[in-house]
Amino acid sequence: MRHLHSFSLGLIVVGLAGLARSPAEAIRQSTETGTIAGRVKLTTRVPGARLPTNAYPTRRVGRRNLPAIPEIQNVVVYVKGVTFRGTLPTVTAELKQEDEAFVPHILAITRGSTVSFPNADPFFHNVFSLSGAASFNLGRYSQGHTHTYKFTKPGLVKVYCDIHSHMSATIMVVDHPYFAIPGVDGTFELRDVPSGQYTVVGWHERVGERTLPVRVEPGKTTSIEITLPVEEPAK
Repeated sequence: MRHLHSFSLGLIVVGLAGLARSPAEAIRQSTETGTIAGRVKLTTRVPGARLPTNAYPTRRVGRRNLPAIPEIQNVVVYVKGVTFRGTLPTVTAELKQEDEAFVPHILAITRGSTVSFPNADPFFHNVFSLSGAASFNLGRYSQGHTHTYKFTKPGLVKVYCDIHSHMSATIMVVDHPYFAIPGVDGTFELRDVPSGQYTVVGWHERVGERTLPVRVEPGKTTSIEITLPVEEPAK
């Protein structure tokens, strides 16, 4: 009986050890999050012959005085292959028409977000897109007025003005919140990424995608560096 009692006690201890990690806790541990932080580095190369990016032949109106935007802030860093569970946070962003340019030139938003397109110039502008992720035409409107559009599909949306053909911008619509536009020093941080193996993408409109495999571990920060060989813009 003494041996049987010891054996039974051993079973109880093993059973309690097995119950120490409930299914709910196992799920919580598998969905713990980490951070991806790093820097984007731009290198330059001699520009070659590039395909035109305008929707139609150039015809400028008035004086063009483009705002000085650091090239690094025309980059979007995002995680590919991640699934976001829950209610996707949305924003109301602004893409201003100013000095015959869309400012900023690159915008990144979550699916379901709304973008406002105010006209700050003393003449008419238009906003339209023929992209697969969003096809719309907001018409022509004068200074001080604004139109808005809600983006409901993920993807790249090229935006133009049908009056000033040199005006263009790109809106990246993402299906999760794990993306960022780097700071002027090239640094970025993607927080609360579910643990797992992913691909991080550095995107620039004149380069396309550069990818890097990344493993996110719970409670830890993974540091990376992304190099993009960006062509100097045409003068």
